Amino acid sequence: MPAPAADPPAAPRIEARSANLLAVGIVHGDRMSVHLTRMIDNAPVRDAVVTISLRGIVHPTVAEADGSYTLQTKDLGVPGSASIELQVVQGQTREDLKGTLVLGDSSPQPTEKNSARQLWWWVLNFAVCTGFLLLISRRRKAAPRE
Repeated sequence: MPAPAADPPAAPRIEARSANLLAVGIVHGDRMSVHLTRMIDNAPVRDAVVTISLRGIVHPTVAEADGSYTLQTKDLGVPGSASIELQVVQGQTREDLKGTLVLGDSSPQPTEKNSARQLWWWVLNFAVCTGFLLLISRRRKAAPRE
């Protein structure tokens, strides 16, 4: 029976909040899609100018038809954590939203692939060895002594 396929790793994601707004950004390669909503009614914010400060560089975003904002930069491909500040200007109001984005963690992760299978393999080996030792012990006890 083939082993089930492993889930693909989740895309890096950031959540940033202010008193009035919530921004959720999802990174795919060198592109980040940001969905901006109002906290009070969860309605999308469509008529704003959004700029993103990433690693000290301010990047403009492009408003998409679905109400999201897209940022495309090579800085999203650099591994490690980065502080992000979103500046949202809507008419006369300006709000700053801050968050931290973790991209392509460079620290090695322990692989736990097939750990359940490996555990059962060790249990089976232990049971076989124990059974073998019990069999030898009984044979020695049952053998006639001379």
